[in-house]
Amino acid sequence: MRSHDPICVWGDFDADGQTSTALLVQALQAAGANVTYYIPIRGKESHGLHLGSLKSIIDHGAKLIITCDTGITAYEAIEYANSRGVQVIVTDHHDLGETLPGAKAIINPKLLAAGHPLADLAGVGVAYKLAEALLANQELGIGSPSGSQISIRDSLLDLVALGLIADVALLRGETRSLAQKGIQRFRNTQRLGLKTMAELAGANLETLNEETIGFTFAPRLNALGRLGDANPAVELLLTQDPLRARILAAQIEGLNAQRRLLTSQVHQAAESQIRENPSLLTEPAIVLSHGSWPGGVVGIVASELVGRYHKPALLLTQSEDGLWRGSARSIEGLNITKAIAANRDLLISFGGHPMAAGLSLRADQLTAFKRGLGRAIEEQLGPGISEEPALQIDAWLAADEVNYPLAESLESLAPFGAGNPQLILATRNMTLKSVKEIGKTREHRRLVVVDENGAERDLFWWNGAGEEVPEIETKIDVAYSLRASTYRGQRQLMLQLEEFHVLEEKPLEIRKLQLEIRDWRLENGKFHELPPGVLIWAEGSEGSKGRSRLDLHPADEFAIYTSPPSPAELRAVLEMVRPRTIYLFAVPPVSEKTDEFLSRLAGLAKFVINQRGGKANLGELAAATAEREATIRTGLEWLGAGGHLKVGAENGELNLAAGDGIAHPYLQREFYVAVNGLRQETSAYRNFFSHAEAESLFKF
Repeated sequence: MRSHDPICVWGDFDADGQTSTALLVQALQAAGANVTYYIPIRGKESHGLHLGSLKSIIDHGAKLIITCDTGITAYEAIEYANSRGVQVIVTDHHDLGETLPGAKAIINPKLLAAGHPLADLAGVGVAYKLAEALLANQELGIGSPSGSQISIRDSLLDLVALGLIADVALLRGETRSLAQKGIQRFRNTQRLGLKTMAELAGANLETLNEETIGFTFAPRLNALGRLGDANPAVELLLTQDPLRARILAAQIEGLNAQRRLLTSQVHQAAESQIRENPSLLTEPAIVLSHGSWPGGVVGIVASELVGRYHKPALLLTQSEDGLWRGSARSIEGLNITKAIAANRDLLISFGGHPMAAGLSLRADQLTAFKRGLGRAIEEQLGPGISEEPALQIDAWLAADEVNYPLAESLESLAPFGAGNPQLILATRNMTLKSVKEIGKTREHRRLVVVDENGAERDLFWWNGAGEEVPEIETKIDVAYSLRASTYRGQRQLMLQLEEFHVLEEKPLEIRKLQLEIRDWRLENGKFHELPPGVLIWAEGSEGSKGRSRLDLHPADEFAIYTSPPSPAELRAVLEMVRPRTIYLFAVPPVSEKTDEFLSRLAGLAKFVINQRGGKANLGELAAATAEREATIRTGLEWLGAGGHLKVGAENGELNLAAGDGIAHPYLQREFYVAVNGLRQETSAYRNFFSHAEAESLFKF
């Protein structure tokens, strides 16, 4: 091919594929190439190279196709490209087929000898190695905040860290080294898309680590690929237009809200299947199926089941062509793709890597495949794998030994993850002093514990808001991981709770919360039969019936008049009130469309500006509208994008001011999608709250 012939980079739609594609496009552009990119739409094409789209790309002049994170089994597509005189270079990290495709070149770490330092690279790592070779003679590139120059190759490392960690790559050898360097680059990234994503997600780049990437950035990018078109993600990672970056990041926020709702629904359905058939947990793998589950989220739910039950999990859904398609996630020590491949005769297609895989098969082969998968897993792991593994403690320490020097020395071992697990430390005989829910939706907890010498430590329990917690003053042993971080120049300790063991129950004089629930949800007129002095929680259109979440106090008798907007608000209220008796009405606030909600929020904002000097907080506005704080925050962003409002923040308080009247319609539209998604989540929970068994609503 000639030096300026068109090149097309063909990627995959997950975060690894998106970052691989953006990385190669940026590297090729820096090398002076004429390059475009293409990522298939999951709902229409699924993984791999597809002849229809490939033909169109070639018809439009492409002379070279470079794949990333895909292509190692694209025999037919590559043969077609060759017949058209178009060369193909495959960069991939997935397991090899029985033969290699007829590409011009194949770059795949699976071709290396076992134990090679590059053996664990994900797709973005393979793409980076190609970019290193392309840019070997181009050292200086872009400016850094300090005014110095960094090489183009170094500027790509933020994408490398994002893709490696999002794909749960084994953090060994070169993979771990690249992730380390990439996280440092990510903290100082000049990539506009990542900075905008961080702003909208409330993430602090200064303290970013692999957990920030894994729980904030990766799910948002994956939501785009799972539920929509992933090509805009590549544009977001490459754009230098601030307005375009904000539009695309807002679109991703909206899809992420939709992804959370769908994931929650599928997770509840999966857990329901397990409750109805507990024998599923005695099998070598958890295999669940449902004909209507959204294919874009079954992999996420499989990961959640692995985390809870410590077993490999596979979830399947039926597509329009009648085939069952599924996503599997694995545990340490089990190559799930190898186990699936042992049953290749039963499958239409499959592919993946040791920790994750996808497959498709006919309905009549499903039962035989489940049996075969179980046998293949037992061959790798042996019998007895259904037992939950005990937590391995690396060291027992006194509370005063848990300090900054220790945390900083451990930090040199980061990033942690698959192939490089965090060290687990433990401390005996601590007293639980307080428990507080934290996070945007109060989904996490902070536990304060103290030893007999008064040494106090904060333990952060991620996603622990729904779990049972000991009573205050209970003696416990605690196991945790330790991290060191810096925020605004100040060193911080981060102790992340892994497990606790109760040594003695709380003294008898302090009662536990024992609820008597009087379910009056379907009984009209009961409100007037409430005993005098009952504390009533009511918000939104029914706010005159009682008090908002901000005005509650401890009380023995408590009436929940309006349905809570989410479990987080319900948990927080019950911790505040600690009732003995609950009168359950669960009246939903008056239904309103998203346009009506935003109009009402605009009115509240106007009142705050005119009557309170623009001072407000998210909690007040959420209580006034009976919504979640996340919904209010995104709604205010919508008003800001429409030019109606300027939103600032200082010391945790909102500063609202009249807008400049300049609207950004595209940005406003994407914030509208995000608000709508959040309100759908709330509506789904309120519907559940109105019909579920009463006792189940309060089992946190």
